[in-house]
Amino acid sequence: MKKIALVGSTGSIGVQTLSVVAAHPDMFEICALVAHSSVEKWLSQVARFKPRYAALVGGEVPSALSGTSFYFGEEGALRAVEESGADIVVVACGGFAGLKYSLLALRMGARLALANKETLVCGGDIVMPLGGEIVPVDSEHSAIWQCLSFRRDAKFTNLIITASGGPFRNMEFSELEGVTAAQALAHPTWNMGAKITIDSATLLNKGYEVIEAHHLYAAPYDRIKTVIQPQSIVHSLVEFEDGALLAQMSYPTMEVPIQLALTYPDRVSSSVGRMTFDEPVSLTFEPLVRKRYPLYDLALWCGERGGLLPAALNAASEEAVHAFLRDKIGFCDIFRVAEEVVSTVRNCAAESYLQLAEEDARCRAEAQKIIKKRYNGN
Repeated sequence: MKKIALVGSTGSIGVQTLSVVAAHPDMFEICALVAHSSVEKWLSQVARFKPRYAALVGGEVPSALSGTSFYFGEEGALRAVEESGADIVVVACGGFAGLKYSLLALRMGARLALANKETLVCGGDIVMPLGGEIVPVDSEHSAIWQCLSFRRDAKFTNLIITASGGPFRNMEFSELEGVTAAQALAHPTWNMGAKITIDSATLLNKGYEVIEAHHLYAAPYDRIKTVIQPQSIVHSLVEFEDGALLAQMSYPTMEVPIQLALTYPDRVSSSVGRMTFDEPVSLTFEPLVRKRYPLYDLALWCGERGGLLPAALNAASEEAVHAFLRDKIGFCDIFRVAEEVVSTVRNCAAESYLQLAEEDARCRAEAQKIIKKRYNGN
């Protein structure tokens, strides 16, 4: 029986993680549940899974359940994870805050089941030297990990990350000035949270995945490629020295990579729809037209230079996306805000969490200032 601490329990990945746990009650036990502010949803999860520890980052509740120790605030949430003694810590929360939990999981000696992009995008330089077991939950990185026979040190020629292209893959950047949040949130193949869906529309998420691949697989940037795969059935590929390509395929679902991160090295049955090939299945691959996705290029530029730049980009783009979702700025302004904030960075090596947190806060404030001054946001 593996003990699991789940950070971000009320989000999309968190909810699906609990579904996997519920389907295999003989294999897993939830020992800690951490959520930010979705109180009712979190309390219902606590009532169902009865963890020894539960934490709410963004508030407090007067009620408590027998057998569960409740903590509040970020420090309380970190304490709940640490005291849980989890075998696996699933970091499924979004944003820079996930980095703290990932660092804690590795220092605990637990398996880090990583669904938080910011951990490696912002903190790869301080996370990877810690060693420990990191198992990717993102479908693209899980696919690469599987194609490499579950070895992050395996030899390869190129890593090929697939992207759906989002809802605007056939449009030029100049044509996107007037698109609405509703249009940008209409992802053609995946059902995800708002922030990651917008990042998929700009392809920033794919730039982040290139940075993650650089850290996870010690891959030079010139050996990480991105290709458009509109059906989202091929989740990524690996090219080897002899020219052979291995791909991992399934219908778009997060259940497979989530479950594998928990059960590795074993594979167990799941409820996902199977590809039976009783009906024709078409797969197409298209080259990435990079001029349509300037945020993808900006992410690679920041990743290649490293230091504080990826954290700055993450902070600025997160503030810009939130402003876009509130109709304070336009879709194309997400890139403009991020680019302007990145230009203010006095770059240096990333050496500590505190240093990254300070840069994160500075860049968020800078982004908010730009949005308010230049785009009449508030």
